[in-house]
Amino acid sequence: MLFSRLLTAAAALWLAALPAAAAFETRATAAYVFDVTTGTVLLEKQADVPLPPASMSKLMTLYMLFEALRDGRVSLETQFPVSTKARTMGGSTMFLDETDRPTVEELIKGIIVQSGNDACVVVAEGLAGSEDAFARLMNERGAAMGLTGSTFANSTGWPDPNHRMTMRDLGIVATQLITEFPEYYGYFAMTEYDFDGRSPANRFNRNPILGRGIGGDGLKTGHTQEAGYGLAGSAMQAGRRVVFVITGLESRAARAEESERVVAWAFRQFVERPVAEAGEVISRADVWMGDHTAIDLVVPEDTQVLMPATNARIADARVEYRGPIEAPIEEGQQVAELIIPREGLEEARIPLVADREVIRGGFLPRIRSAVLVLFRQALGQAGEML
Repeated sequence: MLFSRLLTAAAALWLAALPAAAAFETRATAAYVFDVTTGTVLLEKQADVPLPPASMSKLMTLYMLFEALRDGRVSLETQFPVSTKARTMGGSTMFLDETDRPTVEELIKGIIVQSGNDACVVVAEGLAGSEDAFARLMNERGAAMGLTGSTFANSTGWPDPNHRMTMRDLGIVATQLITEFPEYYGYFAMTEYDFDGRSPANRFNRNPILGRGIGGDGLKTGHTQEAGYGLAGSAMQAGRRVVFVITGLESRAARAEESERVVAWAFRQFVERPVAEAGEVISRADVWMGDHTAIDLVVPEDTQVLMPATNARIADARVEYRGPIEAPIEEGQQVAELIIPREGLEEARIPLVADREVIRGGFLPRIRSAVLVLFRQALGQAGEML
């Protein structure tokens, strides 16, 4: 039996279906804003619609390159050859040619700062033999990562009807770049890079939130005529990190303005509120057939929850678990959840664990446990009838 207090299941479903942060209206065609620190989705607008990602999809190319670094398949000093295909790429480039042997580190900088299409092809060919083979690997890796709305046709984001990403998927890739590869994330904050002095006009990072004093430190811009102007960005303020993805803006200026609006809103309209300290008892649950008849439900670590600043009071929380909980139970085993409704956001779900070990009792303890649990349940039902 699922034990729940304060709200019915129907009410809980209604709360979960509320649009996230409906008070904020973005001018982007599609958007996704995610609080990395608390795992909270703050905004979704057309977030699951596959759209042309332009150069924002270079984040997936970088993710796969960082994986190769982590696995030891390449190092930052590894040199890759430059093919004629890479040299003849249009759009934004590092101006590589067939005589070059750029290192992996140079290619990372060229992709992030200069948005080098030639650099992406060099990486694709260096890791997979050809760009087509690399695109197939991108699709396989993306599916394994949970990118449910993305298909990759190339390493660059060059316009192709089969090259699409959702804003949510871009947010997932951005978040995993930050959390899985902190040793390489610093490259995204570089404001200037010019490979061998060849492209002074293309040496500045186009990311509009860098150097603005708002905590912006990544990630990647994108622009094509079909996609409009977009940004997969991230900023950190007072220990909180936010990742956001916007697309479909009409100009660089509009992208810059909307990016700052999103960052300001994400940090000013939400606050963290303490819920409980590690080991604090939240509730109590009956145990079935154990050497104890009940356990305390505690939070395993200091816990905070992100709340809308205009309604930051934690109220109407409930505990859910399937009970009575059958022995054996390990100390620290998750057996329940504390669920906190949040206006305009999905409910916060906080794990609750058993405060003690409960072994499966012998015949007499099990009979005693069963009688006590049934007696408590009968008292509870009688109380509800009064």
